[in-house]
Amino acid sequence: MKISVLFCIYLLQGYGQSQNATKPNIVVVVSDSFDGRLTFDPGSKVVELPYINYLRQLGSTFLNAYTNSPICCPSRAAMWSGQFVHLTQSWNNYKCLDSNATTWMDLLQKSGYQTKMMGKRDYTSGSHSVSNRVEAWTQDVQFLLRQEGRPVSQLVGNMSTVRIMREDWKNTDMATQWIHQTAATSRQPFALYLGLNLPHPYKTESLGPNAGGSTFRTSPYWLTKVSSDLVSVPKWLPMAAMHPVDYYSTFTKNCSGAFTEEEVKSIRAFYYAMCAETDAMLGQVLSALRERGLLNNTLVIFTADHGELAMEHRQFYKMSMFEGSSHVPLLIMGPGLTSGVQVNQLVSLVDLYPTVLEMAGITPEGNLSGHSLLPLLSTSNAFPKTQHPDWILSEYHGCNVNASTYMLRSGRWKYIAYADGLSVPSQLFDLTLDKDELHNVVFKYPDVQAHLDKLLRSIVDYPKVSSAVHLYNKESFGAWRHSLGRNYSQVIANLRWHVDWQKDVLANERAIDNWLFGSW
Repeated sequence: MKISVLFCIYLLQGYGQSQNATKPNIVVVVSDSFDGRLTFDPGSKVVELPYINYLRQLGSTFLNAYTNSPICCPSRAAMWSGQFVHLTQSWNNYKCLDSNATTWMDLLQKSGYQTKMMGKRDYTSGSHSVSNRVEAWTQDVQFLLRQEGRPVSQLVGNMSTVRIMREDWKNTDMATQWIHQTAATSRQPFALYLGLNLPHPYKTESLGPNAGGSTFRTSPYWLTKVSSDLVSVPKWLPMAAMHPVDYYSTFTKNCSGAFTEEEVKSIRAFYYAMCAETDAMLGQVLSALRERGLLNNTLVIFTADHGELAMEHRQFYKMSMFEGSSHVPLLIMGPGLTSGVQVNQLVSLVDLYPTVLEMAGITPEGNLSGHSLLPLLSTSNAFPKTQHPDWILSEYHGCNVNASTYMLRSGRWKYIAYADGLSVPSQLFDLTLDKDELHNVVFKYPDVQAHLDKLLRSIVDYPKVSSAVHLYNKESFGAWRHSLGRNYSQVIANLRWHVDWQKDVLANERAIDNWLFGSW
């Protein structure tokens, strides 16, 4: 009998134990870069994820959960605030929520919960590297910059090497210690948040201090959790057939060169192995809850800020509306909620804010973009059966993409609009017939495009938002440039695009000057 099966039996035996509390405890584990399609079949077959499977058995799995922005900080800002990106103006990894913004965790604490947050939160303004913010600000400039390191896989350690992402394990240890020593003895209901970096790729140290994360690192131990014969090699469109925004992303992610089939499979296998290590951290939290008899009175949520392309569409990282990047995991288990159910409803991360608060019996403050998921999950009539919208919205305004991007998912369709809706062609995918998203059918179905664009504009005036982002980018870059004075040329030349930048410094400087001071 496999260890994963034994573990599930072990946890199930402890699921009926309880803590004396009038309100449920709440535990939210949020990873980075986790492809949501791995939490259900057929994606779940490629890698062993026993603790995610445990949540599938005792909770509900959302088959169509999406990020509201496929990059760390804006996505987390939406999750913590319950509002769409254009409402919070969380435009990139540098511009997100104010430090005093009210989150659902703040409201839990205000209503008497004992709260604890550990690990990666990443939803307030001012973080991330100078390179990252400058790349976002200059997305409107007419040049191509190779900004990222080429994606590579790196094997470390041996079969006894389990703890690779040490910072995440440190935070997981602290979380489980807090459950044992504080939460289990508290007379208050508790709320615990654990943010993980995995399975985000690691920094490629050989590229210097400004390098991005392009190294997929794992050990032989975790690779044994991956079914190598099920690791697929994604189909790619020819570069000449790519949508112009996808072409730009592929180039700036340093993926326009040649890759062997072995390289692609290795990157994907290593990524799945990193997901397995992430799953083990989730398992340690679940074990602590079980050992202290807290499971049956605790709402447990596992999700991620965005996915990982892992060489789909000739790209790695996120920053894209393709499924690998925008589709996130969402599994929810808790008292009075359904078990072993797969939910088809389209949902997104802004729905977590009202869901958590409704579970705690707290009335949300202000206008929220999201809707509680409890009516979809409750086994009783305790929660009003309100209608959830049949669409989700995701938007992106950050680096590695050269146009503000808006994705509307509705039914079988994924509609992607750019900038002002006129200057950059839109895309339309039928996800029922085209799961690989290789066939843009926007010209084949003009009536569908017109209907979805009208719906999108009723949700967000996206040309107006794009204009506001363009203005923000120019003003922010201009202020940053002015603050550097005579050091500007040296600083910008040493950002992580320096290899290509140095090929024609004068041309790139002229392009920026035309953007800043010319017509646009």
